[in-house]
Amino acid sequence: MAIATYINPESLHSNPAFSQVVRVPAGADLVYIGGQNGVDATGRVVGPDLASQVKQTLDNLRACLAAAGAEPGDVVKWNLLIKEGESLQEGFAAFGAAWGHMPNPPAITFAFVSGLAVEGALIEIEAVAAVAP
Repeated sequence: MAIATYINPESLHSNPAFSQVVRVPAGADLVYIGGQNGVDATGRVVGPDLASQVKQTLDNLRACLAAAGAEPGDVVKWNLLIKEGESLQEGFAAFGAAWGHMPNPPAITFAFVSGLAVEGALIEIEAVAAVAP
């Protein structure tokens, strides 16, 4: 059960993929998940394509959420970094296919970067989740 309030001001563009504002009440436990890449348990990048890396990245994020006692629906903020030259549309399509539709999508920040710390990585995603204490 989401404890946050998702807000989309009428004066701003509305998009089903993200919320413009997410308000988390005082007393909620916040879970910060550091940047995850499309690497397997051995630390190897899973494939050369964005779609396979996005899927693995989201699998890794699910594992982090579960380890912290949170669920995918508890995510209130995404930060996505994608390597320059990759397709934003392909990245969002892969994200949607792997994560699914959310009735209250998190707020999102997206940026193209020249490179990531993991060699061969095309995507890095970090998240903030809010859960009831």
